[in-house]
Amino acid sequence: MGELDGGARGGRTGHGAMVLAGCHEVACAPAARPSHTASVVSTTMAAAELTPVQQRILAQIRREPEPLVFAEAFIDGLLQRAATGFAELSARLGGEKLWVSKHRVTNALACEQRYLAPDDFRWSTATARGSVTHKAVELFLNWRDEPVPAVIVDEAIRRLTDEPNELGVWLGGLDAADLAELRGYATERFTRFVQDFPPLDWRAEPIPEAMARYAASSCITLGGRADLVIGKPEGRISKRVIIDFKTGARNSVHRLDLQFYALVETLQREVPPRKLVTYYFDEAAAEVEAVTEGILDAALDRVLNAIERHAELHVDGREPVLRPSGGCRWCPLLADCPTGAAHLASLRDDGSQGFDD
Repeated sequence: MGELDGGARGGRTGHGAMVLAGCHEVACAPAARPSHTASVVSTTMAAAELTPVQQRILAQIRREPEPLVFAEAFIDGLLQRAATGFAELSARLGGEKLWVSKHRVTNALACEQRYLAPDDFRWSTATARGSVTHKAVELFLNWRDEPVPAVIVDEAIRRLTDEPNELGVWLGGLDAADLAELRGYATERFTRFVQDFPPLDWRAEPIPEAMARYAASSCITLGGRADLVIGKPEGRISKRVIIDFKTGARNSVHRLDLQFYALVETLQREVPPRKLVTYYFDEAAAEVEAVTEGILDAALDRVLNAIERHAELHVDGREPVLRPSGGCRWCPLLADCPTGAAHLASLRDDGSQGFDD
């Protein structure tokens, strides 16, 4: 059988550490748990002990037998094209410091009217439940005791409440009913993850909430935080897998977000990741895409186009273009936007019940 990374398939020790065993089904004694330190556990699990869902997802993300190595000429060309493009755009920005995230890229290339509108985001139970679930996953990946989902979710909420930011303030002001609703939703989603996502091998060096940053120029910085990155670097071999967890429905933007992460990783490390994975909690399913030269080229074009559009709107003062989409239903400008209202009405009229194709 192929490997996840360095030999990986497996299970969980009695104290909750996650581990995937190697290609061969070997029975080993559990490793002793040292005090105050995390251990690399050698306990293994036969494939039969994984659930069908876990086996399916593991098969999707497992590394192929043949090493994946991108041509150095392609990487050099991508880096040069990026350097040239970012230098030209930096000159256009006139000294503006621009942080480029996946959200900025997506928003700049969507409706320009909304892109220019002030951010009116407000925390609610609906918007916070994903953050709590993601925090629980982050804790779980480094949890050493027996993982009880409700306990980990409570700890996630406690830690987020202690953060000196808007989410922390909002969580601290919740009444008992709203907190119970939030805890219930997050526990349900997180329990699905614990039961359905395949265990990980610490030898594959999994990194939750993996931050990547690339200083494209003196003015432009690309960056983002992937939910999980798996894979131990080895020369120019592409071994890393970037994974995003989603608590909602599928959206074509999710794949583009991961391609942005792949671009940043490539510009930063000069070695692309090998696979991009979006894992959907509600479906217990993964959408997997192999990284190719075409994906990286397209991701760079998309970023350059987004920054160019930002410059046109903020520096040149060009009039924004309305681009209606299914996202209009959440737009704060909808009440005064007949274009968006008409688009949503057309979605309902054609039998799509307001959902994008």
